[in-house]
Parts: sequence; C-alpha cells; structure tokens
Amino acid sequence: MANDPEDKQPAATPPGDKPAAPAQPVAPAQAAAGEGAASPPKPAAAAPPPPPKPAAPTGPKPAPLDNELTKRYKSRFGDAILEAWTDRNQAILVVARHKLVQIARFSRDDENFDFLTDLTAVDWPRREKRFDVVLNLYSFKKNRRLRLKVQAAADETVPSVAGIWSTANWMEREVYDMFGIIFEGHPDLKRLLLPEEWQGYPLRKDYDILTQDTAWVGENLGIESGQ
Repeated sequence: MANDPEDKQPAATPPGDKPAAPAQPVAPAQAAAGEGAASPPKPAAAAPPPPPKPAAPTGPKPAPLDNELTKRYKSRFGDAILEAWTDRNQAILVVARHKLVQIARFSRDDENFDFLTDLTAVDWPRREKRFDVVLNLYSFKKNRRLRLKVQAAADETVPSVAGIWSTANWMEREVYDMFGIIFEGHPDLKRLLLPEEWQGYPLRKDYDILTQDTAWVGENLGIESGQ
C-alpha cells in the first residue's frame, strides 16, 4: 500500500550539522522591553564605613600629692611649694626659683635626700617660663626618690645647688652648655661638651644644628662640613 503523505518521517539531518535548538519562550517583561535588550545596571553597593580610629594611648596621669612629705615641705616653705603631684609612685614638687637653694638644703639635711642622681632641663619654647630645671634626688637611708622642678624664663637665672650636692657641678655645666641656662653662684660655669666659641645651645627646640655645625667647621677648621 502506498504511504500517506502525512505519515512521512522528517528528513534526516545531514552529517556534521547540529539540530536547531527549540525556541525558548519569551517572558512578558522581556518581550515588553524588546527582545535581546540588556538588563538595566544594578546600583553600586555602598562602600562600608571606615573603621573607627583607635583611641590615642594615654599614659598614667599624675595624681595630686598631699602626703606627709608634702605637708612637711609646705609647712616649712609655704607658698614656695607651687605644685605637688605623684607620677609612677614618685613625688614631684614644683618649687619657687628663688627658694631653690633653701629647699635643696632642707631636702638633704632634714629629709635625707643625700644624692643628686640627675639634674637636667626641658624646653617649652611657647611657654612664658620656657624652661623646667629638674632635680632627681635619692635617699640612701630611706630608699626613696624625690623630684624637684623649677621654672625659669629665657632671661632668668637659676640658683646653683653645686654647694649642696657636688654632683651638680658638671650637671649644671652640661645644662648650661645644651640649654644656655645660667646657674647663679656656680663656681666655674662654662661649656662642658662643646668648644667655648660655639654659638647657640643644641637642646633648645629652636636650634638649627646643621647651620651651626657648618659655620663652626668652616670658621675654625677651614674645611667644608660633612653634614
């Protein structure tokens, strides 16, 4: 019997050709936007907020001092004891400049601070009383420390304590050499580390050491500085 035309099988795909993929249904939203139209760009994600800055480290804060030691000094010298506090378990007294010698002698003879371990200075150029002169005392008998501070302007002298503690002799000379502070009553106040003709004081905050070095080397050695 002859085959009915409707019963014919589809022609075979020629070798090497892939069959066409069936058409995919188009979503209504996509059809409305137009076939093949690109999707709208997504909004950029907001940048995360920066992490908070860590708090600045703070050291131990000085605490006001009103112990028996302070009371004895205030009883003896009254208003000449300007401030008193403790820092790292060490007593600190800020004393009037004109009373330094009397307070130093009292510290040695009555409070047994028989050793001046250090005498130095700190420069605060924006402050009216520019310099802090700092005396660190030690008592062998009591195994105790005390710090005395004196404030002085750039044009003010500080009484020498070389007659009370012999170690103050060279320490005051070094402070004079580096800061230019005059210690009134010192037996031989002159530079200790730098030549006498040196200009300026290297540990002052406004000192330009390279300019001073170049000038001194050129003037005294006749050569160019290697700095």
